Amino acid sequence: MPTDIEIARKVTLKPITEIASQLNIPADELECYGQYKAKLPLTLQDPKKIEASKLILVSAISPTPAGEGKTTMSIGLTQGMNRIGKQTTVVLREPSLGPVFGIKGGATGGGHSQVLPMEDINLHFTGDFAAVEKAHNLLAALIDNNLHDRKRSLNIDGRTVVWKRVFDVNDRALRKVVVGLGGTTGSIPRETGFDITAASEIMAILCLSDSLADLKKRLGNIFIGMTRDRKPIFARDLKAQGAMAALLKDAVKPNLVQTIEGTPAIIHGGPFANIAQGTNTVIATRMGMSLSDYVVTEAGFGSDLGAEKFFDIKCASAGLKPRAMVLVATVRALKYHGGADLKELTTPDPESLRKGLVNLEKHLENTRLYSLDAVVAINRFVSDSDEELEIIRARCEELGFKAVVSNVWGEGGAGAEDLAKAVVETIDNAKKEFAPLYDWNQPIEAKIETVCTKVYGASGVEYTSKAKKDLRKIKKLGFENFPVCIAKTQKSLSDDATKIGRPTDFEITVREIEIAAGAGFVVPITGDMMRMPGLPSVPSSEHIDISDDGEISGLF
Repeated sequence: MPTDIEIARKVTLKPITEIASQLNIPADELECYGQYKAKLPLTLQDPKKIEASKLILVSAISPTPAGEGKTTMSIGLTQGMNRIGKQTTVVLREPSLGPVFGIKGGATGGGHSQVLPMEDINLHFTGDFAAVEKAHNLLAALIDNNLHDRKRSLNIDGRTVVWKRVFDVNDRALRKVVVGLGGTTGSIPRETGFDITAASEIMAILCLSDSLADLKKRLGNIFIGMTRDRKPIFARDLKAQGAMAALLKDAVKPNLVQTIEGTPAIIHGGPFANIAQGTNTVIATRMGMSLSDYVVTEAGFGSDLGAEKFFDIKCASAGLKPRAMVLVATVRALKYHGGADLKELTTPDPESLRKGLVNLEKHLENTRLYSLDAVVAINRFVSDSDEELEIIRARCEELGFKAVVSNVWGEGGAGAEDLAKAVVETIDNAKKEFAPLYDWNQPIEAKIETVCTKVYGASGVEYTSKAKKDLRKIKKLGFENFPVCIAKTQKSLSDDATKIGRPTDFEITVREIEIAAGAGFVVPITGDMMRMPGLPSVPSSEHIDISDDGEISGLF
C-alpha cells in the first residue's frame, strides 16, 4: 500500500493562479509563495456572501492516539461536494511541528484526500507559525527587559508574570526553566517556562481577530502580570502591540493551496483543541464563505473539545452560524472505547464495538445541544468488516441519525459522494437554527459547569485552592464576561485519560485558570493537562529524511 507522500507525489499540481480562478480571484490579487501557495488579501471578505454561504463543521468521537481521520474526511467531503456540483472550499488549520515530529508525522489529510504541497504545509509553509513564535517571544523579551531596566521600570512584580515563551517542537525539558541568570548583565532571575507555539495566546488572537486593527488591539490587551502595588499590567503598557502586529502582518492573511483533486483549500492558524480553541482563523472561515457556496471546516479532536469551542467561542465571537455537523467515527475507535487493546483494533470484534458505541452516542447527543443536525461519517479502514460497519449504521439509525460509510483515503472525493448528498439533504431539511450553549454574561463558574455537565457528562465541578484564587482575580480584573476555553484531555470525555467509553458519576477538577485577555477568554485547566507536550519514545522525526536532490521522505 502506498504511503501518503507517495500518493501525493504522483499528482501534477495546478498553478495556484488556476486554483484561485475557481474562486474568481484575479491573479494580481494573490501574494504567491512559489507556484503552488499564495496569501489572500483580507479585502476578499464579503459580508453578503458570508451570510448566504453554508458552513459545515466536521468533528469526531473521542479519538485513539492516532486520530480518526477528521482532516482526511474534511478534505474528502469537500472533494465529494464539488463532484456532486456544490461549489465548496475546505478551510483547515495549519499543522504544528510538534505532532509532525512527534506522533503523527504529518497533518494534511491522507491517501487520496490530502492538501498539497503536503511537504511544505507540514513543515514551514508560509512562515505563519514562525511569525507567531517571534511575536510571542518579543513580548517575553520586552517583559524581562523592563524588569532589568530600572529607569523605565513599570514596577512589574516578576513573581506574578504569567507570560512564558513558546517553541514549535514538543520539548518536555522546557516546561519549567529559570531565566535571567548572569549577574548584573542578565535580567532579574525568575522561574518561567515554554509552551508549544500552537498553545500561544498570540495564536488564539490570530485565530479570533477579524482584521489587522482588531489583531493589534487584542495584542495590546494581553495580560502580563501585576505590579508590586497589585495593579494589572498589559502588553500595551510596554508599547508592544505595534511591533508584534508588524511581525504578524503577513501571518494574518489566509493561505490558499489545493486538494489532491485540484479543489481550493484555505489553511490558516493552528491552535490545539485540548489546550486552546482548536479551530482555524475567523478570517479564513469568512474568506472561504465569501468565495464559495459551501465551506467545510474542522475542529480539533472530539465534539467535547474542538466542536464545543468552535461553537461557544469562535461562532459566538464572530457571529457565524453553522448549518450542519459531520461527526467522524471509526470502527477502531469504537472498539477501543469498548475495551479492546490498542494492538488488536484491526481484528474484527463486534462485541467490543457494541460496548464502545456509548461514546458515539454521547457525541451525537452533544450536537443537539446546539440545535444542529448531524450526519455520521464512518471513516472506513481496510480492516473493517461489513458486520462492524452495519452495527454502527444501524445504531445511528435507531438514534435518529443518518450514517454513511466513506472511503475517502482510498477513493478521494468519489468515496464521499454519498456523504456529500446526505449533508446537503440535511442542510436543506434543517428546521432549527444554531445557538451557542451558554451566555457569555453568566458567571465563570456557571459557564464551566454548563460545559462540564452538559457536554462532558460530569456530575459536577471541583476547584482547587489555586483555581479559586484565580477566579477571584478574574472577577477583580473585570474578565467575568469572557467565554471559557477548557483545557482537557482528548482521550476521554472526562478529565481522566484512562476513563474510556462514556464515563458517568465523575467530577471535573479545575486545577487553575489562566487569563487570555487578548484572545478574550479564560482557560480553566483540568486534570494533568500541559501546554508543552513531550516526544514519544520513538518520535516520527526518526523516519523523516531528505535526499541529496532535496526529496523529503517519512511524512506519513
